[in-house]
Amino acid sequence: MTKIGIIIGSTRPGRRAETVARWVYDIASQRTDAEFELVDLRDFNLPHLDEENPASRGEYAHEHTIAWSRAVDSYDGYVFVTPEYNHSTSGALKNAIDFVYKEWTNKAAGFVSYGGAGGARAVEHLRLVMGELQVADVRAQVALSLFTDFENFTTLAPSPYQVGQLSTMLDQVVAWSRALHGVREPVAA
Repeated sequence: MTKIGIIIGSTRPGRRAETVARWVYDIASQRTDAEFELVDLRDFNLPHLDEENPASRGEYAHEHTIAWSRAVDSYDGYVFVTPEYNHSTSGALKNAIDFVYKEWTNKAAGFVSYGGAGGARAVEHLRLVMGELQVADVRAQVALSLFTDFENFTTLAPSPYQVGQLSTMLDQVVAWSRALHGVREPVAA
């Protein structure tokens, strides 16, 4: 079964990312075409990148990196739930992405963002990063506005339109995750 990790891309106190990710999970878990799991960056307690070697070498010295590597590697695709901070993604999410390399490659990713402008600029930055990691990011995305998809800027209340956008994005992530499975598996001689 295809496994998709829904990554909670903020560790900030009072974050909205966990609520948004649980909304994504509640809808995604009703599907029968893939298994979905929440992945909370807080659970990994990653410091600012502290590995001596570049992630592309896959030589990890620290237990927190090894645990993160195993978690990322266990999924066929990802849904990144990201806030927009200063026209980009959160530092915690970028840091977590940078810890490993090959564990991301030849997989698929979709994005659910939120912010004053729906988090669109955070996703644009993440799309550039995904390209370098050889991750196929899908076209459809969910951009939740703090003005229209949250009550009083805090309580998630997405419009029905957003549910449709989420469904389309999940369709694409599952399809691309399946398609790329053969790229990740070694060819038998």
